[in-house]
Amino acid sequence: MSTSLAAYASRAVPRYTSYPTAPHFREDFAPSTYAEWLRRTDPAAPVSLYLHVPFCRAVCSYCGCNMKLASRYAPIAAYAAALHDEIALAACLLPRGLPVGHLAWGGGTPTALSPDDLAALMERLRRHFIFRPDAELSIESDPRTLTAEMAQRIGALGFTRASFGVQEFDPRVQQAINRIQPPDMVARAVDGLRGAGVSRINFDLIYGLPHQTEETLLTTIATAAAMRPDRIALFGYAHVPWMAKRQRLIDEAALPDGTARARQSERAAEVLIGLGYQPIGLDHLALPDDSMAIAARAGTLHRNFQGYTTDTADTLIGFGATAIGRSPFGHVQNIAEPGAWARAIGRFILPVAKGVAISAEDRLRGEVIERIMCDGEVDTDAVASRLGCATGWCGDELKTLDGMAGDGLLMRTGTAITLTAEGRKLSRVVAAVFDTYLAAGRARHSVAV
Repeated sequence: MSTSLAAYASRAVPRYTSYPTAPHFREDFAPSTYAEWLRRTDPAAPVSLYLHVPFCRAVCSYCGCNMKLASRYAPIAAYAAALHDEIALAACLLPRGLPVGHLAWGGGTPTALSPDDLAALMERLRRHFIFRPDAELSIESDPRTLTAEMAQRIGALGFTRASFGVQEFDPRVQQAINRIQPPDMVARAVDGLRGAGVSRINFDLIYGLPHQTEETLLTTIATAAAMRPDRIALFGYAHVPWMAKRQRLIDEAALPDGTARARQSERAAEVLIGLGYQPIGLDHLALPDDSMAIAARAGTLHRNFQGYTTDTADTLIGFGATAIGRSPFGHVQNIAEPGAWARAIGRFILPVAKGVAISAEDRLRGEVIERIMCDGEVDTDAVASRLGCATGWCGDELKTLDGMAGDGLLMRTGTAITLTAEGRKLSRVVAAVFDTYLAAGRARHSVAV
């Protein structure tokens, strides 16, 4: 890590999957406001759907997601029933026959559902929405619990992409994060889904884990790349035990320091690029023929609550406890606790916990932040002109970046900024300069690199 990069790498900043970011959603947000947003959805514009299933069969100590340990199926079955009702409740407010361009199942572990319950929920969605022939249908899965029956059903239901949390193959690291999954287990899961017709596979890898070294990570990459996933998300472990209490099980003394983390990230990306993967945004890589790589080359990459995406829809409808949605009018997040979420649905109330309406300025700043995160470059006046806003609106922010320009991390010409190859690792730091909510917020964030 260069001295210039190191000066900024330890800054704690948001991941910018929305703007304003989730800590700035308002808890006094009324479900009736979201209902009105749904009624105003453009009936001709494709929407995206996200369904959250928080249940897992085992607790991974590194995980910061909203998840529930499920040793019995009864709570999962009850949750599936409530999902049916939430879909129907939202559909009553939406224009009939909305086209769907993207569908994503996340968690937790969506494949904790039984094959029949997954199929029934997919049928419920198809009853209320029209899936475009080219729609991408993706689902997250756990190779430790994916059965052959579920793999076949996923293929039969038309899913086109599946994601696996590989993280790291080194046995000592797996033991430290309580996620034991040997390479042959993952390979069987991948082969099962590909054999069922799921043509695209994603892997998540993580650097900065306890007891992880550059050597173990590069060995994991070689093993993972041999399975030829189409996309690889290379995330830095975010140690946030004040938010994810299960992370308190991790020995902080075993975590690599900032310099080691940065070196792991750099070497991992170098090796993956050498294996034919195209770097995308801050932390993704994809094979050149993958739709995300194509979008990155075309400048049409986007970012939402699932991270980098090819999804261009303005409306994302979230279902399930803690699911986040968005519309042209603002962002919303569902109640996190499954019981309270289900009780609201039972009272025919949209189970919204918080949300925020977005202003014209939010939209402008959000677009600038998204282009920085996706493209590593932006012309702030060009964005303003495209959105019908006044130019010359962020002179102070641009001047703030002159220090990074002097350090060789970005170039600025007037209102246009371009991050250098090294500077792109600091996309979140650059994006934060345009975040007017950050200074006033009390939320704690993970380090930039």
